[in-house]
Amino acid sequence: MKEYQFKKIDAFATTHSEGNPAGYIKLESKNDISAIEMLQIAQELKGFVNEVGYVTRINDDTFDMKYYSSEREVDFCGHATIAIMYNVIKNDASLLNTKTLTIKTNKGHLTVENHLVKENAVFIMAPIPEEKGNTPTIDAIAASLNIEKEEIETKLPIKSINAGLTTLIVPIKSLNHILKINPDIEILKDFCIHNNIDIIEVFTDDVSSNQSDFRVRVFAPTFGYLEDPATGSGNSALGYYLIKNKMWANETITIEQNGLRDTFNIVKLQRTIDDNSMDRVLFGGGAINRIEGKYILH
Repeated sequence: MKEYQFKKIDAFATTHSEGNPAGYIKLESKNDISAIEMLQIAQELKGFVNEVGYVTRINDDTFDMKYYSSEREVDFCGHATIAIMYNVIKNDASLLNTKTLTIKTNKGHLTVENHLVKENAVFIMAPIPEEKGNTPTIDAIAASLNIEKEEIETKLPIKSINAGLTTLIVPIKSLNHILKINPDIEILKDFCIHNNIDIIEVFTDDVSSNQSDFRVRVFAPTFGYLEDPATGSGNSALGYYLIKNKMWANETITIEQNGLRDTFNIVKLQRTIDDNSMDRVLFGGGAINRIEGKYILH
């Protein structure tokens, strides 16, 4: 029997929405847990959280992070990173005035920006994007999402971009069309596996609030659940898509996410130029700690 410090934290939650639940297991050393045990905990927590993040502090401002869903290890999980790093900074007096931290992930070393004082948020620099080829046909995409192909906005390209996870970006004509999408999880899972896709993100600039720029929904059947209610990696891929297609109009992009017209989650995107003169996307938001205690693994 092993015991771990555990928290359930909802990322991107607002006063009107529930956010996206993540588990947080704090480790003193990476040797405290095995890959089999990390997967076991994620499987035991299926339906309670979408992913579990395992965190080891390397030094004062650097953390090692591993992520697991109930199905498998996840290379990078944006909402769990937001949830955990927001909680870590907020509860450590030595970090409250630290402007940037570093996290070590399967997608490389990433920067965490501390915006708690001004915006009650943290921002994470997304991994360097990689555009994938072999985009599925519109007919195949429409069938997998259980929609009519006429609902897809053909004036914009469909692209597959990896900014943490391989994300199929699909433009949709209207908010009403997005809200009524109701795919079959097994059909969508088979489609994603066949096309080497981690998640599908549908988006439109038809929004519920005039303070928002886009509405999105993200489907993640290969991770053991149908829909991700608020995501960092998928929206980072969308951010790179917006930059490439000259659709990034404001300094900060505000994204509504989920399938509810009025009680949506909020994800923020910002852009910067890195040390190699590359355009980079940062995704940000806050989090609410719901439960904490000991996790007992038998």
